[in-house]
Amino acid sequence: MISLIIFTLCAVTSLLAGLLLLRAYRQGKVRLLFWSGLCFLWFALNNIFLIIDKRILPAVDLSALRSATVLVGLCCLLYGLIWEENR
Repeated sequence: MISLIIFTLCAVTSLLAGLLLLRAYRQGKVRLLFWSGLCFLWFALNNIFLIIDKRILPAVDLSALRSATVLVGLCCLLYGLIWEENR
């Protein structure tokens, strides 16, 4: 039960961080905020898949899907850190 609470809090925290970063991007147009916001939204999706994988459907292995969402999120952040700083 405690793991479900922790997983849910992680998902909500990542979602809120992503939304706040995207809102700050919309106000200030700093591109790094956009890429960071996308990264955190992918992390929130990863946490949702974690809840589904570990608590709702424990017989189904979603580890490849969870790893893919983290990889996409990190690629968004890396793109923003490397190529957007050169602009």
